[in-house]
Amino acid sequence: MAARVSDEVVPSPEEVSPASPASSNGQIPLEQPPKLKGRRKLLQSLQRMSSSPTLARRGRSASTGYRRDHTASLSCVSLSSAAYSPCLGNGSSSQLYGSLNPRPATPGCSGSPGESQGTNHRIRLVGTDSPNISQPRTAPMPFDLRPTSRGSPRREVPEDDDVVDTDITLPESQPAKSLDFWGDMPQELKTEIFHYLTPQEIVRCSAVSKKWNEMCYDGQLWTKVDTAEYYQKIPSDVLVKLITSGGPFVRDLNLRGCVQLRDKWSSDGERISDLCRNVVNFSLEGCRIDKTSIHYFMLRNPRLEYINLSGLSSVTNSAMKIIAQSCPQLETLNISWCNNVDNKGLHRVVQSCERLKDLRASEIRGFDDPDFALALFERNSLERLIMSRTDLSDQSLKTMIHGVDPILDVLTDRPIVPSRKFRHLDLHQCPAVTDDGLKSLAHNVPYLEGLQVSQCSELTDESIIDVIRTTPNLSHLELEDLPDLTNGTLIALATAPCAQQLEHLNVSYCESLSDIGMLQVMKGCPRLRSVEMDNTRVSDLTLMEASYRVRRRGYSEALPKVGMRLVVFDCANVTWAGVKEVLMSNAYIPRARKPASTVVTVTQTSGADSSPMTTTFVTPASTPSPSPTYASQIIQLKCFYGWQMTVDEHTKRVLRGDLASANRLDRKWGDYMMATEEAGAVGAGARRRRRRAREAERLYNADEDDDDTYGVSGISALGGRRRRAQSGGCMVM
Repeated sequence: MAARVSDEVVPSPEEVSPASPASSNGQIPLEQPPKLKGRRKLLQSLQRMSSSPTLARRGRSASTGYRRDHTASLSCVSLSSAAYSPCLGNGSSSQLYGSLNPRPATPGCSGSPGESQGTNHRIRLVGTDSPNISQPRTAPMPFDLRPTSRGSPRREVPEDDDVVDTDITLPESQPAKSLDFWGDMPQELKTEIFHYLTPQEIVRCSAVSKKWNEMCYDGQLWTKVDTAEYYQKIPSDVLVKLITSGGPFVRDLNLRGCVQLRDKWSSDGERISDLCRNVVNFSLEGCRIDKTSIHYFMLRNPRLEYINLSGLSSVTNSAMKIIAQSCPQLETLNISWCNNVDNKGLHRVVQSCERLKDLRASEIRGFDDPDFALALFERNSLERLIMSRTDLSDQSLKTMIHGVDPILDVLTDRPIVPSRKFRHLDLHQCPAVTDDGLKSLAHNVPYLEGLQVSQCSELTDESIIDVIRTTPNLSHLELEDLPDLTNGTLIALATAPCAQQLEHLNVSYCESLSDIGMLQVMKGCPRLRSVEMDNTRVSDLTLMEASYRVRRRGYSEALPKVGMRLVVFDCANVTWAGVKEVLMSNAYIPRARKPASTVVTVTQTSGADSSPMTTTFVTPASTPSPSPTYASQIIQLKCFYGWQMTVDEHTKRVLRGDLASANRLDRKWGDYMMATEEAGAVGAGARRRRRRAREAERLYNADEDDDDTYGVSGISALGGRRRRAQSGGCMVM
């Protein structure tokens, strides 16, 4: 606690400034005070300015209590805590604060009795007379005027006996923290960034550091493991690490063609099955895996909805039993070409899996079993059923559609059964299926979209026409290699309800079909995308009609796209002229539409007796209508192998928008084919025709930038006489 300094405020008749703190003899102590900073330095400067001797040389008093206008001056207020209280207690404080005393007067702080408000007394600070007590050179700021932080409680006002030292402590400056962008990023954002990388790129990034290796093998990145694109490049150890790092996060596991895991299944198969227990889609097509690993994996994954085991010899009926018991949510099952599976294993799956919608069982024995066919009839949830290359019979097909002993309608003599939900039905290469069995599909599969009955040699027009007339949603129809199929089926197809929906038609190797039926199909099916009619009797007329129908689909300024795919190789009646017609249609540039004109007729009459005069004005349109540039769709043609290279090059140029180059190629190819045919003719002028053929071949194989239209010896590509040689000899001669 500092010693108390007794100060006294006395009036002085002379104009003197308040004395600075000093000893009684007026000498300044030798010890210099420490250098002040901040608020203390400001307060010391204010006190020094109020006591400066330079004010006297300027003709004004150093420190007066009142100004001439009887108002208080700030310099009269002492900045010491002891001298502050008397100043607020006198009459001058009322003038300084607008006649309001900020603090009540105390007995020790009141002014002298003879002091009045109107007098102009001077106030000075009188120190103690003791020479041993050193007075402070700086005065602390009043306690109630010291700044405090908002919300912090103000301490009590110190008593007069206490001297409070205000030490201001500034916060120490901390060095700027370095920014680690990748290290400070949340783990969720890092995982989201890695989701944009391919599996090959993620594996490469794992070699950067240990932290990156941990992030790259985080299970959240491997919810889908699809090795269809890199199964030949990835080693077995890395593939096992990917699968195990995903663990419970893996939902889609496609190991198609991963034969390198043959030894890993026996050593790590149990660990993979224990870690990956939430798989939904599982594919092992083309893999080499033992029977035990398959069974253990099926038992550990009850959430499986898609299973693809096609082509695996290790899959047996015991695997079908495990699937029936452990996978109640199964929707798609593909066991095509599994030689050790028959109808007994499929029977259990069909009865147990109530949500089964897609069953693919090509080359599976036992489809002629009536009990299995009845189970398929009772399980009316299948939308896709593939039974190609099986022993399916007419009776089994009827049981599958009608059931056993159905009730017949009296008027139509048709079975009264619920409609089947089939959308895609594949019966190709089922030699035992005839018209009797295929007729059962009529009126019972209204949702059918795809039907494949190729290479069923016993089928005729009768059953096929009945089916296509009762399936309004049919879009894909496969009728390949049906020797008894005639043009009547195509004519019925062009007028059937499904004609507006038909997109794909395959009638290859149906040698009885010709232009009579195909022209009707081209006219009646506007949404055709693919037509395969190789080894048929169609001719150039079908190609011309197809070109016309595709060209009518419109034009646009965008680059063209393939709108129809035609397959006409090995068609004896298709010539190069029909192929050239298709090429010309693909590169056709439509003419600009002429702008509409406005006709204005004005009738003028000059007099009562004169006849009226009529004037007609034709005003052209202000802005011509824009004309399209490219065809919206073109035809992709597959024809005779000797012409296929030219056709492919022409199609490539059209697709990239280079119609001028495509037209030049078409023109050169036409000249070459014409000259070649003429060269093969016999009779007079054979040598000239052969020369023209050679010249046409040279022009066809020449560079497009070569504009020379004349060949060797001046023979024109389009024919003409041989020109006479001109010598460069003397002009006189």
